[in-house]
Amino acid sequence: MVVFSEDHNQETRCRGRIEVICGSMFSGKTEELIRRMKRAKFARQRVEIFKPAIDTRYSEEDVVSHDNNIIKSTPIDSSASILLFSSEIDVVGIDEAQFFDEGLVYVCNELANRGVRVIIAGLDMDFKGIPFGPIPALCAIADEVTKVHAICVKCGDLAYISHRTVDNDKRVLLGETTEYEPLCRCCYQKALKEESKNKQ
Repeated sequence: MVVFSEDHNQETRCRGRIEVICGSMFSGKTEELIRRMKRAKFARQRVEIFKPAIDTRYSEEDVVSHDNNIIKSTPIDSSASILLFSSEIDVVGIDEAQFFDEGLVYVCNELANRGVRVIIAGLDMDFKGIPFGPIPALCAIADEVTKVHAICVKCGDLAYISHRTVDNDKRVLLGETTEYEPLCRCCYQKALKEESKNKQ
């Protein structure tokens, strides 16, 4: 007789739900998304993962974590495309969801109502600490929200925000450690004061 763990039973029987993984950059959001998608694959579920076509930092097609874990994905330009590519799918993964349009909320609700498990990873705030894209609304309708944290590069506390280290005010600026650093709330406030002083 085979006895499955509670986690396994949840992943093989759990249908029609929305799971959001959010936090700052370098917090392991994509890593966790890939882990859940791979477990669904092991459970012989039909999975598909999507990412915004603008995100070509590591790969034009694959979803790649900062730790270099890779999973095949379908790059798309708008959230509506997800519905077109999701027929006959049990689990849908969406990476860098903050870059999608607000229609993503409807798309995820529609998929969950059809019985699809939807796993979303994205930044909850931009570099100014403003809630980012459709992520806040997705957190509101989610069955489960996981907030993950990077480590503050200044003091070692849990990071609160992705602080932009280059002088650029564009909201969407794809970058890595040369453009962003994770900071806790206190170190972020200190960094803002320092930058303000330097501009005077």
